[in-house]
Amino acid sequence: MDVNFPIPFAKMSGTGNDFIIIDHRQHLVPEDMQAEFVSRVCRRMFSVGADGLIFIENSDKADFSWRFYNANGSVAEMCGNGARCAARFAFAKNIAGKKMSFETMAGIIEAEILGDDGEVSLLMTPPFDFRTGIRLSLGGKERAFSFMNSGVPHTVLFVDEGVEIPVKDWGHEIRFHDMFQPAGTNVNFVQPLADGGIRVRTYERGVEDETMACGTGAVASAIFAEIEGVATSPVEVVTSGGDRLTISFDLKEGPVAENVYLQGPARIIYEGQLTAESLL
Repeated sequence: MDVNFPIPFAKMSGTGNDFIIIDHRQHLVPEDMQAEFVSRVCRRMFSVGADGLIFIENSDKADFSWRFYNANGSVAEMCGNGARCAARFAFAKNIAGKKMSFETMAGIIEAEILGDDGEVSLLMTPPFDFRTGIRLSLGGKERAFSFMNSGVPHTVLFVDEGVEIPVKDWGHEIRFHDMFQPAGTNVNFVQPLADGGIRVRTYERGVEDETMACGTGAVASAIFAEIEGVATSPVEVVTSGGDRLTISFDLKEGPVAENVYLQGPARIIYEGQLTAESLL
C-alpha cells in the first residue's frame, strides 16, 4: 500500500466511542486507499483499534474539514462523538480556536471548547426525515419505532427500564431491514430513568455492534424522548459506557428540532506514530 509512513496520530475517546485522528492537511494516505487503510488500523488487538478514523483536512469554507470513516472502512456523514474529538484535536494542534466550525458531509458543524477538562459543545445540523409510528416485528412481538436523520439515520425504540435488551441481535435485524435500505440505519434502545434522563444503548452501522456511546444516536433519542413525553430539554443521556451527554434543543410542531446542541467530554488518550506494520 502506497502510504507515507510513519503517520502521527492521536487516539481519542468521546464517552467510550474511540477514534484514531490524523492531521491530514498534507496528504499521507491516497484517497483510493483510505477505506482499506482504515479497516486495517481500526482492527482491535491486531492494530490500534477504534470505532472509526478521522482525517483532518483543509477547508475553504470553515476552519477545517473532516473525512470520517467507520471501523469497516465505510464513510459516514456525521458522528457526534467523533466531531467533539475532532474539535478538541483541532484546538490542541492550533488548527482552530476555542470556537470553530468544520465541514462534514452532513453540513457545517459549529463547536466550542468549554474548558481544560475536554468538555466540548457542538451545534448540530438540524435533524430531518422524522417518522413516527413505524411498526415492526422484533423478538416475536410487534413494536413501535421512530426514525430521524440527526446527521446519520437513526431508529429509536423505547423499552422499560430494567428490561434486558439483546442489542446486537435486535440491532442487526433492524439495521438491515428492507424498510431502511439501501443506507441502513443505526438502532437506539432507550430506557427512561426516574431522574428525568434516559439511558441509550446503540447498535452502530459500520461498526456492526453495540458501541459504548453514539452522539447522533443520543440526539435522536433525546428529541424523541421529549416528543413521547418522557423527558424535557436539556436531556441527560447515560451511555452504555456509563458517561453522560447533555442534549438541548427547541422542539416545535412538525416535529421540528432547532438549536440542537450536543455536549460531552472528548479525551486525548495517547499520541503515537503508525508504522507499516500496523497494516499487517
